[in-house]
Amino acid sequence: KTVAPAPATIQNGYAMTGAPLVVNGVVIAGVAGAEFSIRGFLDGYDANTGKHLWRNYTVPAKGEPGSETWPADSALTGGGSSWVTGSYDPELDLVYWGIGNPAPWNPRGRVGDNLYTNSIWAIKPKTGERVWYYQTSPNDPFDFDAVQTPMVATIKVEGKPRKVVMQANRNGFLYVLDAANGKLLAANAYDRVNWAEGVDLATGRPRLTDAFKGAMEGREVTVWPSVTGTTNWQHMSFSPKTQKLYINTIHIGMTYQALEPKPLKPGAPSGTPSVKRTTVLDDPNVRGHLKAVDPMTGKAIWETPYKSPNWSSTLVTGSNLVFTGVMTGEFQALDADTGKVLWSWKSPSGIMGQPVTWEKNGKQYVTVMSGIGGVYAQRAGDPNLENVPV
Repeated sequence: KTVAPAPATIQNGYAMTGAPLVVNGVVIAGVAGAEFSIRGFLDGYDANTGKHLWRNYTVPAKGEPGSETWPADSALTGGGSSWVTGSYDPELDLVYWGIGNPAPWNPRGRVGDNLYTNSIWAIKPKTGERVWYYQTSPNDPFDFDAVQTPMVATIKVEGKPRKVVMQANRNGFLYVLDAANGKLLAANAYDRVNWAEGVDLATGRPRLTDAFKGAMEGREVTVWPSVTGTTNWQHMSFSPKTQKLYINTIHIGMTYQALEPKPLKPGAPSGTPSVKRTTVLDDPNVRGHLKAVDPMTGKAIWETPYKSPNWSSTLVTGSNLVFTGVMTGEFQALDADTGKVLWSWKSPSGIMGQPVTWEKNGKQYVTVMSGIGGVYAQRAGDPNLENVPV
């Protein structure tokens, strides 16, 4: 007998860790908690009254389209967090939102595509109706959240300007989709990837390798990228001037093994001990880069290496400056054309926040928060961060 999902409370794993997005009088908010076996959703509220307008679950109920991709009752604890804020295009009146990984992390108890997790959604803000979706990592074994904020821009595709949605995905592929209909236009690795050898543009599906297949069979495999992804929650930026994306990337792999799956209930941890992971490095002195990336090819025009990956987002300006923070505390400006570090200022702690720029009395300022924290800084065992003040 199918049991109805429990209300969304902290007791059954729900949290809210991202900022809401306000669009045309509607406040849109996502939820976190895939690591505690939630069934994710997006909510819309009236900005003036707080009235709940709509809810769109990221994991379908039994009998709904997509439910056939979840065996037995696995959808009730299916994950699909929506914990990073999306973006909005006023011309198309569409909100784009990244949807996270399925639960549990161990894929062997939920064999199937696990719709609509690990996907990019386009929804109507007034109703929450999903206009289109694109799934990046079907049946994800590796916790490759697809929550990175989608970037809306107009770029040249086959020599003609086209409005697109771009996402540098945690799984290592950079996706470019038509903003109106979700058609996949490009999908290329932007760092080392070995769980798939590429993406079929006709079907949109990854071409899986033995690393993925071995993981599904319970074998120990070596996987690139690691659970931290090729990027994580940090946001990239796009320059209409250079037509490049500026992305802080992570260069870390892992060994991975999915053990025998165990039953879950809402609120129960969905990760270890049913999955074993260890870190793999090919160069302990370079764990990340800041890259200027061509959207349609995924190739870096330049890349600046860092001893630890940057967990800060990037900001690019019309004056061809790229700003970012470093976890050891430096706030930096780089040349957008060459990647040369133009200046570096040491802040009191590690930087993980989003640089912003603003103007007052005709003078432009750049602001960023300093304060280290988060899963990587606390648990990765990165020796470069041992003495960074909190």
